[in-house]
Amino acid sequence: MPPERREPREAALRHCLQIGVDAIKAGRSPLDVVELVVRELEDNPHFNAGKGSVLTSNGTVEMEACIMDGNTKKCGAVSGISTVKNAISVAKLVMEKTPHIYLGFDGAEAFAREQAFSDGMETVDSSHFITPENIERLKQAKAANRVQIDYTQPIPKAEEETSLPNGDSQIGTVGCVVVDGYGNLAAATSTGGLVNKMVGRIGDTPIIGAGTYANSLCAVSATGKGEAIIRATVARDVAALMEYKGLSLKDAATYVIEECTPERTAGLIAVSATGEVTMPFNTVGMFRACATEDGDSEVAIWHDEPCD
Repeated sequence: MPPERREPREAALRHCLQIGVDAIKAGRSPLDVVELVVRELEDNPHFNAGKGSVLTSNGTVEMEACIMDGNTKKCGAVSGISTVKNAISVAKLVMEKTPHIYLGFDGAEAFAREQAFSDGMETVDSSHFITPENIERLKQAKAANRVQIDYTQPIPKAEEETSLPNGDSQIGTVGCVVVDGYGNLAAATSTGGLVNKMVGRIGDTPIIGAGTYANSLCAVSATGKGEAIIRATVARDVAALMEYKGLSLKDAATYVIEECTPERTAGLIAVSATGEVTMPFNTVGMFRACATEDGDSEVAIWHDEPCD
């Protein structure tokens, strides 16, 4: 990966780690911290969420997000967001201010507009999210007649009519998991979905137990091919293996990624109530980072750079 692609993403991860650590030190709840960090990632065009969201087959943006509190299992989720700067904050308001868990499309947009005045939620024109990079990604996907995770290298002319395997991701769904010194947990995930996805398609990110889950044992946020993650109920299965089989977080997450999801489709970040961290993936790489309150931190991409 050329430095001009790698370095801004690594810098963004380090910046977000510091935001999270500072918030924990200030006594913010894990639920507040995951929202803060994911908002920052949504505002960064180098990731597939918020400003960097990839485009549907119609050239539009349909963002998804989910947030969950481990102690109470309260959660909120949205799909089809196209005019709100931070979808994760809409998801949190669904959790806090409605009797529901999940709002989508016109209903979610209308709810967000209602909340904009009282909660300072920033609404924007949908063109805010249409970047030149994502127009090019959509062009590539249409040329290959495929739906893809996000960015792939340009497709050789001779291969344009074939069905190609997924390219190596160079942007991606964003997520954050947090545990505080008392063992309280939270998870949040946000995404623009798949390049060239059908209008109205919903992925794993907003589905509780698939792309996002938190309980008293662990908090999990997944990334990759949503259809594969939904079929494997990735996030919930990590927690279930801990709860019912007594596995450690690392063993549970490794089993789910290596045995339950097809190769080159998924990865996750997870933290346990005791502070164990793991970030397994079965793709070539996954941008990931972790930090502790006492100053230790790591940023990694490839398999030979452990971040546990």
